[in-house]
Formats: sequence, structure tokens, C-alpha cells
Amino acid sequence: MPRPPNPEVRARLLEAGRGVVHEQGFNGCGVQEITDAAKVPKGSFYNYFDSKESFAAEILEQYWQSLDERHGPLLRDGRVAPLARVRKFFHAVSQDHRANGFAMGCLIGNLSLELSTGSESARRMLLDVMRRWQRALADCLGDAQAHGELGDDVDVSELAAIVIEGYEGAVMRSKIERSNKALDRFEKAVLPRLLR
Repeated sequence: MPRPPNPEVRARLLEAGRGVVHEQGFNGCGVQEITDAAKVPKGSFYNYFDSKESFAAEILEQYWQSLDERHGPLLRDGRVAPLARVRKFFHAVSQDHRANGFAMGCLIGNLSLELSTGSESARRMLLDVMRRWQRALADCLGDAQAHGELGDDVDVSELAAIVIEGYEGAVMRSKIERSNKALDRFEKAVLPRLLR
């Protein structure tokens, strides 16, 4: 009789595996590397995940939750002017990239490039995460409208999408260059122009 799945093993696979996928890329690693990092037998992987693609969808969700828990409160802090909140949020996320030497990029962007055409479940999860990010940013931009920082004619959802798309491009270039230049340009030149 097989043993029931162990939640601790599942958590280890997600935590260690997320690091492996983020560092090596989804296609750059196999189940063996993920299970080795989690220190569990390779066969255990399929007791917890139907496929490597379903695993990717779960680590993406975990990544978003971590990002939202750490930096989302900056967007929702009513003591700070809304556009200042947006700037603080992107600065904080950029600090994460600086801490990793700009080498890893954003897991959302990385998996978008690797999985959006090959895995329907991962594509749906990517779309859901992007929509949640856009909604969180649009809510803050809506506060900016209510406080007179943005004009009433601004479509805050559309602006949120444009800001995120610009930021993801800057992250990608920073990853390629292993440099802060693109992220600095985003913070100092692109974001101020978009938010006026």
C-alpha cells in the first residue's frame, strides 16, 4: 500500500524547485534537478504533481504570493500618496533583482517566454497572475485618480498593463546585461513619463 503524500515533502519540492527553475530556467532543468535540490527521490515528484508543467503553475502561484506579500502592501499603504506607492513598489522589486546580481530575472517573465506556447495550464496561470498584478496596480492608480494625481480621462487598467509591460522589458534587459541600467532607466525616465 503506497504511503499518503507528505505535505512537508511537497513544500520542499515547491520551495527548492522554484529556486532551481528560477535559476536554470524551466527547460534548463529536469525533474531530477528539482528532486535533488529538495532532497527527495525522483519518483516522489509524481506523487505531488501531475507533470512538470503543473509544477510550474504552482511555483508561479507561489512566486506571485511571495511578491505580493513582500511588496504588495506598498501599493495599498493609504498613508502614502498613490503615485509614490507605485514608485516605491517598483523600486522594492528592483532591489530584489539587484540582490540577485540581475542574473535571474522575473519568474513571471521567464516562464512567460518558456511556457506560454507549450503548456495551456501554465499559460492560464501566467495570464491569471498578470491580471492580478495589473488589478493591484490599477487599484493604486485609481486611488491616484481619486486624489487628483492622475486625470479622470486615464484608463487605469490600461495604464497598469503598460507599466507592467515596460517593467518586464527592463527586467529582461537587466538580466541580459547583468546591470542595473535598464531598471534605473525605468524608474527614472519611463515610470515618471507614464505616471504624469
